[in-house]
Amino acid sequence: MNDAFQSLRPFIRGVVRHAYLVLVLAFAFTAAGLYFASDLRIDTDFSNLVPEHYESVQALERLQETVGGESEVAVGITSPSFEANRTFAETLIPRALALQRNDTEPFLSRVEFRRDTEFMENNALYFATDDELDDIMWYLEDLIEEAALEANPFYFGMDDDDEFEDGEDRIAALDAVYDDLVGTEYAVSDDSTTLVVRFYPTGAQTDIGFIDDLYSELENLVAELEPQGFHADMEVTLAGRLYRQLVEVQTITNDVMSSFGLGVLAVLLFVTLYFVYKSYRARAGYQYSTRALSTSVFRAPVLALVIGLPLLMSLTWTFGLASLIFGSLNLMTSTLGLVLFGLGIDYGIHFYGRYTEERAEGASITEAAETTFVGTGQAITIGALTTAAALYVLYFADFRGFSEFGVIAGNGVLLALLAMTVVMPALLAVLERWRLLNFTAGDADYQVTTNGGRRYPAARTVLIGSIVAVVVAVVLLPRVDFEYDFGVLEPEYTAYEEKRDVIREAERAAGPRNPAYVVVDSPEEVEAVTRAVEERKRELGDDSLVEEVQSLQQRFPMREAQQQERLERIAELRDLLDSRYLRDSDDEDLERLRQASQTTAPIDVAQVPDYIRQQFEARDGTIGNFVMIVPNVSLADGRMSMAFAEEVGTIVTEDGTTYHAGSTSIVAADMLRLLQQEAPWMILATFLVVALLMWLNFGSIRWAAVAMLPLGVGVLWMMLVMELFGLKFNFYNMIVLPAVVGIGNDAGAHLAHRYREEGPGSLWRVLRSTGEHVTIGALTTMIGFGGLLLSFHPGISSIGVLAVIGIGTTLFSALLFLPAFVQWLEDRDQTPHAEDLSADEDTQEFTGDGASGEPQAEASVPKPSS
Repeated sequence: MNDAFQSLRPFIRGVVRHAYLVLVLAFAFTAAGLYFASDLRIDTDFSNLVPEHYESVQALERLQETVGGESEVAVGITSPSFEANRTFAETLIPRALALQRNDTEPFLSRVEFRRDTEFMENNALYFATDDELDDIMWYLEDLIEEAALEANPFYFGMDDDDEFEDGEDRIAALDAVYDDLVGTEYAVSDDSTTLVVRFYPTGAQTDIGFIDDLYSELENLVAELEPQGFHADMEVTLAGRLYRQLVEVQTITNDVMSSFGLGVLAVLLFVTLYFVYKSYRARAGYQYSTRALSTSVFRAPVLALVIGLPLLMSLTWTFGLASLIFGSLNLMTSTLGLVLFGLGIDYGIHFYGRYTEERAEGASITEAAETTFVGTGQAITIGALTTAAALYVLYFADFRGFSEFGVIAGNGVLLALLAMTVVMPALLAVLERWRLLNFTAGDADYQVTTNGGRRYPAARTVLIGSIVAVVVAVVLLPRVDFEYDFGVLEPEYTAYEEKRDVIREAERAAGPRNPAYVVVDSPEEVEAVTRAVEERKRELGDDSLVEEVQSLQQRFPMREAQQQERLERIAELRDLLDSRYLRDSDDEDLERLRQASQTTAPIDVAQVPDYIRQQFEARDGTIGNFVMIVPNVSLADGRMSMAFAEEVGTIVTEDGTTYHAGSTSIVAADMLRLLQQEAPWMILATFLVVALLMWLNFGSIRWAAVAMLPLGVGVLWMMLVMELFGLKFNFYNMIVLPAVVGIGNDAGAHLAHRYREEGPGSLWRVLRSTGEHVTIGALTTMIGFGGLLLSFHPGISSIGVLAVIGIGTTLFSALLFLPAFVQWLEDRDQTPHAEDLSADEDTQEFTGDGASGEPQAEASVPKPSS
């Protein structure tokens, strides 16, 4: 590494000499980065985090291509007059369907407004399943038997409560089926004051620009129609699932941007105040000096520019590159802007501090930049390469939450390093030439007075306490749980939910939630798949998560023999309704059944109302070539999703043909399985990469082990904090664990390097100098992650919580456990220094400052790079 940096001396001299050109190129790349990054969108679809070759993903894609999965625009029209509402809707519909985007294509393809309920009222039994017809038959026969017994003068009734409750449950279920099939003519609230119209779009439902334009056009149209002209109290609400997608993406984007802005300000303020303090102490010591204070404060804005501008440039490069590679960000990678700012600024702190010191000692601009680049540049380069390598390991994960996070974060770390070691020297040179910065002898921003040789206090007590905490963490480790409830991790979108409540007032009976679909090629396959699922359901018994299996063939007989059988059963029901015990009854349920049993001839598909047929119609007009599997539990719980996927995700029919069910819940189940399977391996791989790099860097297994001890202890302390406060892992914050391993190792590595150079007896001096630097570096990273705590999104916020805890515990481990352990080794005369006695002098020269070290002769004035 030293030879490489020595060979780059002409390069850094050229950077300073041609500083204006370097900045022009940097701004040009920044403009290009901004251009590409402006196309980035946040993809909130979790199904895109699972690899495309997964069967669940392919099944879902086939389902969307074949059947669709449309999200609608819901328009709620509210006023005391139903007639006024209907008139407004009839005026709105043709105008809305005529709206065009860019005068080339319509926004909307169809509308759902009025149902032809009369046809279904007269033929509802033709669309009943065999099980439903059996229940109706049982219901009528029971009524007839009861009426016959009551007609017997010697009958004495004794109610069977269980049988009565069972009958009531069946009747309620039949009423629900009837309401779902027939429904109401219009989607109106119970008091008829709210009427809902649903439009379906032509464009891609993932195109946020299209959705935004659509709602803007609809808002303009509604305003143009002047609802108050139809009724003085009329209000029109634009909502729907499409609107939720728009609100979700916009809200998360705004949240990420606001968290980024506040976090960047917090990091810059913290770093600026730190340098103001260090600058003042270097000039005035512990005495008050107005001149020293004013000089230090005056430099603060320039310092923010020097450190902040190159880092912001590197972020534009990072996200511009991410746009070219991935095209979008997921919810995990959307947080990286703030994280990389907090992580990358550490490099700037070290470089700037060392540069000001060199200038204060009389070096020219070029000499200061060259010395800083060769010395401190090595330190931060090795640290950055270690962190980037650990992050790049995630690239090999199938779970895209890991792989994309690793690639973008790894790129960001390296680009931040490039900006701080190339752009910052050029910027410093320009600002000094413009006299906005003027470093002179005795004008360093860094100076630390240390007490060399002081023994680390209470080492034995700290060591025992640390080991006890580790043991407790290991014992309580099984208590750390995983959060499977997706609902807990979902935020509340107030802007959407207020409008959704208006629409819900007029919502028709909801269909089955989160069903899985199996797309087939022929009606014969539908029957085979249905039998296979029902057989599996019978095998599992009470453990089955399948409520029912639905297909068009169940409700609509397609073959002549099936049609004839359905008509015969309806005729039997008509006979029962016409029995002498029921004929004269004016019961409302019986009247509905009489009307619903009027079918006497087969019904052609073309006669079926659109709102029924469209439930089973593919985009190409094919009808009935898929099976719907309805769960009997909520799939918001990931464990239920995985169990449901296990039961119906792969279906094998009697002839050995394999089918795969498509559902977002099944993809979510695969995502959870994938995350849980890969997370331990990714963490282990990251740890091994860090260990390898530490060994290569130190050239000693014992020194590498000493450097990595704080990481292992810190991670266990992190687990202990989670155990004590009841925190859980989830599919958001699991991404933090490999990052903590990659980032959390820095503190121990810096302290071990400096202690190795200084030798036994230097522990307190190392803590006072290098310990301060690694603390500032860790705090800036924690502030970067901590900005995520401001997020309204529980999942994103949990990333910040776990990262702050993890980086904090690894820092405390480096500052508490490592010194206590090393002091214990010193007391026993067992430090690893003995194996360094035969080391080559050149190796010893560069095992001091920071992660790669600096010449020992300069150790009396601690450097910001540790």
